Amino acid sequence: MPISPRSRPSTASATVTGNSASRRGRRGVSKLTLRILAVNVLALALLVAGLLYLGRYQDRLIQAEMEALATEARIFASALGEGAVNRILVPPSPSGEDGGRERFELAPELARQMIRRLAEATATRTRLFDIDGRMLSDSRVLTGSTGRIEIRELPAPPAGDAVSRAINTLYSRLIDVAPSREGLPLHGEETGRPNPDVERALAGETGATVWRVESAAGEPELLLTVAVPVQRYREVLGAVLLARGGGEIDRAIRSVRFDILRVFAVALLVTVALSFYLAGTIARPIRRLAQAADRLRTGHGRHTEIPDLTRRGDEIGELSGVLRDMTAALWARMDAIERFAADVAHEIKNPLTSLRSAVETVGRIEDPGRRARLMAIIADDVQRLDRLISDISNASRLDAELSRAELEPVDIGAMLATLADIQRAAKVSEDGESAGDGPRVVIDVPDEERLIVPGLEGRLTQVFQNLIANALSFSPPGGTVRVTARRAGSLLRVVVSDDGPGIPEGKEEAIFERFYTERPAGEKFGTHSGLGLSISQQIVQAHDGLVDAQNRLSPDGRILGADFRVTLPLGR
Repeated sequence: MPISPRSRPSTASATVTGNSASRRGRRGVSKLTLRILAVNVLALALLVAGLLYLGRYQDRLIQAEMEALATEARIFASALGEGAVNRILVPPSPSGEDGGRERFELAPELARQMIRRLAEATATRTRLFDIDGRMLSDSRVLTGSTGRIEIRELPAPPAGDAVSRAINTLYSRLIDVAPSREGLPLHGEETGRPNPDVERALAGETGATVWRVESAAGEPELLLTVAVPVQRYREVLGAVLLARGGGEIDRAIRSVRFDILRVFAVALLVTVALSFYLAGTIARPIRRLAQAADRLRTGHGRHTEIPDLTRRGDEIGELSGVLRDMTAALWARMDAIERFAADVAHEIKNPLTSLRSAVETVGRIEDPGRRARLMAIIADDVQRLDRLISDISNASRLDAELSRAELEPVDIGAMLATLADIQRAAKVSEDGESAGDGPRVVIDVPDEERLIVPGLEGRLTQVFQNLIANALSFSPPGGTVRVTARRAGSLLRVVVSDDGPGIPEGKEEAIFERFYTERPAGEKFGTHSGLGLSISQQIVQAHDGLVDAQNRLSPDGRILGADFRVTLPLGR
């Protein structure tokens, strides 16, 4: 029994539905928006994190700084080797072999003055060591008659407002992570070990090292040192050690990083804005579609419609069109169920009324002849009800069966030939004689090709059985029912023609309506339920086909019979 579409859900289900709908209505930023935003921002963040590392950029800066420092150290060493050297005449040995040989050594006071003058033009700490590794001069130590003065650089006071200081503090904490400085050696002055660069320089080689030093604030800083031997005629007299902090390198890297961060801030704002725009073009219309579908599900009328977004021309527009078509199909199905229920009630009521009247009358009639006629009417009405209920049952199951079954290749030519054989066999009586001069069925199917359509063989057989039976019922004795099948491009067209009186004018479409009957004169009433052509049309439409009917006319306009045309798509 069909369920009325107007039936309402129970109170419990309605309450749950209302709560879920209200939760959807109160939802803030959609999860889809957050996912789009997270993906876009994560990709940008990974790119910026890679740029902020700047490891190779720092290495190039350090290399350039070390080369400049080495050049400066060689200049200092050359100057000291030429202008801060004392010439010493070596006395002859007892054997007299080394007599008159000259030896050179650094002049400490002259070397200190030269170191101070050379280091004034630069911010480089310069120290001079003699051949024994003793420090002779330090540009940060001033000596005079009043004593010894050591110069130390004080850290710069924090500048800017609280936000700037917080940013600088955070940057200083991250600086040892990108790129890492934990792998750099700790400077020798902080460990108490001798400087290896000086040892290599006293051995006649150039020594250069990048050190890690701890600032007063406990933050890691760079220190670059280069030691070059001081020579006179290729004789090593000492070593000059130049040390320069990595402040310039840190400032250059910091400047580049801040420039990257500024660009990142702008790109982040643009990315967030575009992400919200993109999410809006996706999530907002999807939410509108979901809310409209929810209103349709919980509503009790047809005033709610699915938004028409087909003008977008994308997948969401396609989804909107499909949902609108689905909604229209559901409403059409519900209307069909309502009409079907009304038609069934009307068709069943007629024989029931006749039965009730006959039953009420038969008890009051004494005449056996009249009583027999009433009993015959009752039997006919019961048979009519049985046939009507069977056809209604088949019609109600048809739609569900068509929606669940899998289509298979069906040979229409072979099917029509089988139906013709069955009809010819039915014309022969049980004793082998002809059953009468009834109409005959002629099949016209091309032999050279197979006419294969995708479909349900049983249901398509039902269609052509109904059409052939309908044509036979209207054809006169000795007439011909012609069944013609031809290929028309990618379609198959089957025409069932009879020699009957034709279709009443204006009824070409009405004959396919449910419970419509237009039978030949003299046929017993109630032998047909009026569902045959309606079921045939439903089956053909479920196969993406078309069925229609028209009268066949002679050249002078006389009706020669009716043609029922079935068009089905051919299989590939």
